[in-house]
Amino acid sequence: MSDALPQESAVVTAGPVRFGNRLPLAIIAGPCVMESREHALEMAAALKEIAERLGLGLVYKSSFDKANRTSAASARGLGLDKALAVFAEVKERFGLAVTTDVHEVAHCGPAAEVVDILQIPAFLCRQTDLLVAAARTGRAVNVKKGQFLAPWDMANVARKITEAGNPNVMVTERGASFGYNTLVSDMRALPIMAETTGAPVIFDATHSVQQPGGRGTSSGGERRFVPVLARAAVAVGVAGVFIETHEDPDRAPSDGPNMVPLRDMERLLAELKAFDRLAKARSEADRMA
Repeated sequence: MSDALPQESAVVTAGPVRFGNRLPLAIIAGPCVMESREHALEMAAALKEIAERLGLGLVYKSSFDKANRTSAASARGLGLDKALAVFAEVKERFGLAVTTDVHEVAHCGPAAEVVDILQIPAFLCRQTDLLVAAARTGRAVNVKKGQFLAPWDMANVARKITEAGNPNVMVTERGASFGYNTLVSDMRALPIMAETTGAPVIFDATHSVQQPGGRGTSSGGERRFVPVLARAAVAVGVAGVFIETHEDPDRAPSDGPNMVPLRDMERLLAELKAFDRLAKARSEADRMA
């Protein structure tokens, strides 16, 4: 097997959505955890309407299990079997691509029967068996960079997937640990990961403002900075942005402090689309010079 990584202009397709560092911005969005069938369908419908009005590619995201919770008493989700049935309905009813986290090798096969992108959580980004199992499903794999990794270290992560025979890999920046309960986003990481992995780069604006364990038995966050960091990342140039959203974040069972209220999503995404158009027009002009 070749040790070559995909080219910087690599494109990953998920259903009708294409992710590429030189392509127009695409969005991964949805509530942090799947709460119920009814809630998932309502959120998917609302996000699809927004994406269609703005002309943005959308992948619907939600987690069937939040395995990396601060407290064992925290809500975790519907579980794999129930959630996959809902994801299948979201795909059939709305025509959306979907993604969810996988935490164990045994999750990969069943999840890949339904979801379009298998997402590897940041804490698990170096778990070789999990990466290989996800790769071997043939589905696109989106790996979040661990808070403990330098951006250039993601080249080794991406290579584990490509060497398993799957070129459809994306990498996501979600901040780096900076002292206790604090993350910081280094915008240099975005072009560095594009150059060193060759893969489409996603910016996770939600978890970059997280304060891990910041509330004692749960994580805190500063959602007011989600638009700030998202605009900065898109201005640098990325293939996509990951944003969790909820109609009432303060009552959400998981990651409420980091989620953008649904009522604010359309305005934010419109801004990001405009920033993306400017950033990529400039990059194309620089390449042609």
